[in-house]
Amino acid sequence: MRERIRIWGDSLLKGVVFDELRNRYTILKDNCISKLKGMLPFPVENYSRMGCTAAQALDLVKNEPLTGGGLALIEFGGNDCDMDWPAVAANPKADHQPKTPPARFAAQLEDLVARTRAAGMEPMLAVPTPLFAPRYFNWVTRGLDSAAVLAFLGDVQRIYRWQELYAFAALRTAAALNCSILDLRTPFLERKHYENLLCIDGIHPNADGHALMLETIKTALC
Repeated sequence: MRERIRIWGDSLLKGVVFDELRNRYTILKDNCISKLKGMLPFPVENYSRMGCTAAQALDLVKNEPLTGGGLALIEFGGNDCDMDWPAVAANPKADHQPKTPPARFAAQLEDLVARTRAAGMEPMLAVPTPLFAPRYFNWVTRGLDSAAVLAFLGDVQRIYRWQELYAFAALRTAAALNCSILDLRTPFLERKHYENLLCIDGIHPNADGHALMLETIKTALC
């Protein structure tokens, strides 16, 4: 039996949602990890942070002594794949790069796996939930020249395909390093209208999305 779970991730596992009534991001009280904590007989330590990238997680891991066993759940990609949308809108013909290019992202996941293993933990790589391209495009282009951003993308669905590259990177890395996988993406895609599980921004899961993630996590841990 695992004696504890430590989680390094971004807003997905932090439990961030967009509250339309208050018009701001907030933490869902009954998010998937807070609910999980109440179900398990051992500690669940959540180091997830909104906006966190794999590189930032590496800095945290390097600066904090890691000891003991248990599970290390590693979930990134949503921020790593993101673009500087104002810069894209201002100059759509430029060669804009994401916060973390795909090859560097995979290398950083490998480093996180190696460091947690060296500390005696069992690494598990998470495949992030999918975004819903039309809604996410509308969200990131608020106040921007959306036509210019679309010219850069070529089509709205390229946002979905680009994010999916990072999901594939997590899967390939897990397979190459023989570590377990938490596939949060497939259960969403199996739904006919998975967009109903996402907030107005098209990327953060809502309360129903967190309920589905909780069931997925429980199944993966059993």
